[in-house]
Amino acid sequence: MAVRIRMKRLGRKHRPYYRIVAIDHRQPRDGRIIEELGTYDPMVKNTDERVRLRPDRIKYWMGVGALPSENVDVLLKKYMAKFEQKAAEAASLAQAPAAPQEPAAPTA
Repeated sequence: MAVRIRMKRLGRKHRPYYRIVAIDHRQPRDGRIIEELGTYDPMVKNTDERVRLRPDRIKYWMGVGALPSENVDVLLKKYMAKFEQKAAEAASLAQAPAAPQEPAAPTA
């Protein structure tokens, strides 16, 4: 099965919204997907907030041979580093041991 990473259109007329998905290349644009990898909302004014990605899953699919479409490739080149950094920060916060709390002094 040849997997592509491409956009699936949602939303309504004159208000597009896209999901970035892993999908069999033979499926139609809005066909059955394998996995959702992110979103793209072109109507958001701030360009840095238009895209949401799951970098770990995108790397997995590209590692097993999935090819991104031309438009998705542009988004990945532009935003992937930002989301990888965000994921690394979240992982480092999860790994950091919590500071031990002192027990409360008993009151008489």
